[in-house]
Amino acid sequence: MNPSTLTQILAQISQNLHAAQQSLRAKVEALTGISKSSISPVVMHEHTAESPDCDTDSSSSSLATPNSDTPLSSPPTPDTVVSSASMTLHKLVDKSNTEFLTSLTPHDASSSSREHELYPHRISLTTYPGQSGISPCPMTWGAPTATLRGPIICSRLPASVKHRNAIGAHSGSYSIYRALSIAMGALNPTYKPDYTSTEPPKSVEIPFVPAWADPGKIVSFDPWGHLVPKVFKKEIDEGLDIRPSIAVTKAQLKLSEIDETVRRGQIEIDGKIVVKSRPVRREDGSEDDTVDPGVEVSVSKAAVEPVWFLPGVAERFGISESLLRRALFEDTGGMYPELVTRPDVKVFLPPIGGLTAYIFGPPSYLRDPSKHLTLRVHDECNGSDVFGSDICTCKPYLIYAIEECIRTAQNGGVGLVVYFRKEGRALGEVTKYLVYNLRKRGGDSADRYFKSTEMVAGVKDMRFQALMPDVLHWLGITKIDGMVSMSDMKYDAIVGSGIEIRKRYDLPEHLIPPDSRVEIDAKIASGYFSSGKVVTEGDLKKTVGRAWEEADH
Repeated sequence: MNPSTLTQILAQISQNLHAAQQSLRAKVEALTGISKSSISPVVMHEHTAESPDCDTDSSSSSLATPNSDTPLSSPPTPDTVVSSASMTLHKLVDKSNTEFLTSLTPHDASSSSREHELYPHRISLTTYPGQSGISPCPMTWGAPTATLRGPIICSRLPASVKHRNAIGAHSGSYSIYRALSIAMGALNPTYKPDYTSTEPPKSVEIPFVPAWADPGKIVSFDPWGHLVPKVFKKEIDEGLDIRPSIAVTKAQLKLSEIDETVRRGQIEIDGKIVVKSRPVRREDGSEDDTVDPGVEVSVSKAAVEPVWFLPGVAERFGISESLLRRALFEDTGGMYPELVTRPDVKVFLPPIGGLTAYIFGPPSYLRDPSKHLTLRVHDECNGSDVFGSDICTCKPYLIYAIEECIRTAQNGGVGLVVYFRKEGRALGEVTKYLVYNLRKRGGDSADRYFKSTEMVAGVKDMRFQALMPDVLHWLGITKIDGMVSMSDMKYDAIVGSGIEIRKRYDLPEHLIPPDSRVEIDAKIASGYFSSGKVVTEGDLKKTVGRAWEEADH
């Protein structure tokens, strides 16, 4: 295109945008009155704050930023014309925003002042490989040491932003609450966490195992995540914002269902795994010897946040990395532009829930193939697990698995329950309740169980267990003696990852709530594992759940 023609086009665009800016400003002012920077131009900027160095490949290229103040050569190139027009547009918008700022109320002006204090630079929507000022810390996923692997840095703080080698933010979905706390002034965005004495207890150490050095075994979280303050102490002390994504601790579980099991004599109080609870106290503080206080269960536990190595995640699901990135960008409302603009950045911290691993018995036994291991992989169900809803078998399965893990630990082995935040088969609780309504209005027969979910969600299950075995490899597990589950998806994922499962067992019949018979029979008929009952398609119409009328009192 002729440069003079391009100049005319850009000048017209500039005028139109400026007019639109003024119109929008007037409308917003009339409605709510928002701060200046809320409608400030969105451009790339380069942070100039001093920051610690990260060893990088000196051969990486840089992109020079055109300077609009430099006289154009004759004839001007399209790039310099664009730069000049863009700078003109920014000056026009800044002028109109300054005028707008003077009309704000005291409250709006205060918010605007805080906004500029927190975010003095123009908005940076995305970055590009080789961009000036961008020097990502090198990372080699699956390296045998933390030093060779390199830290994971996703912070946008001035000292760390140019060294970012990961997309997203720490804490998963809770990163939104962190942003809100910063906006409200409750949290200083530059606060540096003090990790003194936060390391795992010595009795619950999770040490390096060969799977950590296999880039194909663990792709959904950082295997070094619980050791970050130790293995990257030098980098943290130098000012880089590097954070743990795993925490390991010890705890005592207090469950009324386990109290009852002990009272029935089905689990013993051994003083180590299962201990007697402290006496119950009356309102005046005195001990009440007439009430059985029940028991507590000693466990070790680890909370794990998701950290995705995108090439490995894509390979697990049998799709290209490019397709994975595009889908994550498009179907999260374009939340993370760097998924498509930074193909050189291979790590993504998704805004989803993580997992918690509960270990019954010595954690070191998990890595010892001579020790008996009982496993339950459980996906979150708030309605049943916490509040006891009987429309599904989630809580009965969870309690039964905990009991089996306790018995295994008391017999010299080790038990493991891994609890994933995948509410409603990863469809979410709102979708799950909509499906419940459809089921109950349709007679709630087992033959419509999966169809009801598909009618609402378009798919019957989105848990996709391909990433699930990662936590087992992280813990050093090479075989499972007993798996409490009827899920073929979970079984196939674990066995397919190279871990042997010697025995499977499902929930005993007497523990299945009547209203959840619909779920169980539908699963058995569709091919889920069952140690006993056989269910045909013809039987499904006969299995009917409780009607709404029966629940009204």
